[in-house]
Amino acid sequence: MNGQHDPKGLMSFLHRRLEVAAVIAVVVAFAAIVARNYPAGGPESLLNVSYDPTRELYQALNQQFVAEYARRTGRHLTIIQSHGGSTGQARAVISGAAPADVVTLGLYSDIDALRKRHLIADGWADRLPHHSQPYTSTVVFVVRAGNPRHIHDWPDLLQTGVEIITPDPKTSGNGKLSALAAWGAIVLRGGTEQQARQYLQQFYEHVPVLDAGARSAATTFAVQEVGDVHLTWENEAVREVADSQGKLQIVYPPLSILAEPYVAWVDANVVRDGKQEIAREYLAFLFGDQAQQTMARLGYRPYSQGALQQVGLRLPAISLFPVTAIAHDWDDAQTKFFAENGIIDALLRPRT
Repeated sequence: MNGQHDPKGLMSFLHRRLEVAAVIAVVVAFAAIVARNYPAGGPESLLNVSYDPTRELYQALNQQFVAEYARRTGRHLTIIQSHGGSTGQARAVISGAAPADVVTLGLYSDIDALRKRHLIADGWADRLPHHSQPYTSTVVFVVRAGNPRHIHDWPDLLQTGVEIITPDPKTSGNGKLSALAAWGAIVLRGGTEQQARQYLQQFYEHVPVLDAGARSAATTFAVQEVGDVHLTWENEAVREVADSQGKLQIVYPPLSILAEPYVAWVDANVVRDGKQEIAREYLAFLFGDQAQQTMARLGYRPYSQGALQQVGLRLPAISLFPVTAIAHDWDDAQTKFFAENGIIDALLRPRT
C-alpha cells in the first residue's frame, strides 16, 4: 500500500470499532436481564461468562451438572450463559457489565486480566486440576467443499484473490490465536520476525471484514458465504462443517498453535454473593469423566486421554506449538502483539 490511501483498511477499521460497540451494547443489555431475573446474592444461580463458540458445550455440560446437583442436594440450580469474543468478555466482567460467578475464557491473559484488577485471587490457575485447563484446542482452516482454492498450509492463504475470514484480534481469542499461529508458522520454520510481520501484513490485506468473535465470523463465512477460508477453533470448525450439509470441509495445516482455554471462579463476586462453594463445584465438574467425554464428542481436546478413547475420537496429526515458542509467556505475547501500539495495532491501523 506504500502510504497510499487505503479505503478497504479504513472500512475494516471502522467496522471493527462498530463491532466492539455492538458487543458492549449487547453485554450491557444482557446484564440488565440477568439483574432483573437473578438478583445479586441469589445462591441458586451461576453466571458463566464464556468465549464465543462454547454455547453448545456449556448447554450440554450445564444440563449434566444441574441434574447431578439436584440429585445430590435436592435443589434446583440455574446456570446462565454469556458468550462473546474472549477479550471482550473479560472487559465486560472487569467493567461490571457482566457480573460473572465463573469465567471460562479462551486465553490465559483474559482471565489473568481479572486478577490484575483484583477480581480473581493470585494463584488462581493452581486451584483446579490440570492448571485450570479442562481441554485444549487449536486453530484450523474451514474451506468450501472440494477445497477449490487448494488451501493446505499458511502460505496458501496469501494466494491472489483468496479472502480470509478471521475475527478481530483486539476482541476475540480466536482472532489472537489465528494471528499467533500465522506468526509461528513463519518464525518456527526459520523465518525472521521481519518476514513474519510482512506475512501478517499481507494476511490482513486478505481479510475483508473483522468480526468481533468466533461465532459471528462463522456466520459471515458459512451463512453469508463470504470468503474462501475461515480460520477458527477446531471445535467450531467441527460444528460448522457438520451444519453445512456438505458445503464445507476442514483442512488441518501441518503446524498451528496450541490453544489453552482456562476456567476460574471470580472471587470478588462469589465471595460477595456467598457462591464460592457452588462455583468451585461447578468448575471441578468440568474435569470429571462425564464432562471430559462431552468435550471430546463436541470436538474439544480434553485433558483426559481416557475420554478420547472412550468416545472413539481420533484427532488428525498436526504439530502444535505453545505460545512460549514465540513469546516468553502470555503477558509477553499480550504486550508484544495485542497491547496498544503493539504489532497488531501497527498492522491494522488505517493508512492515509
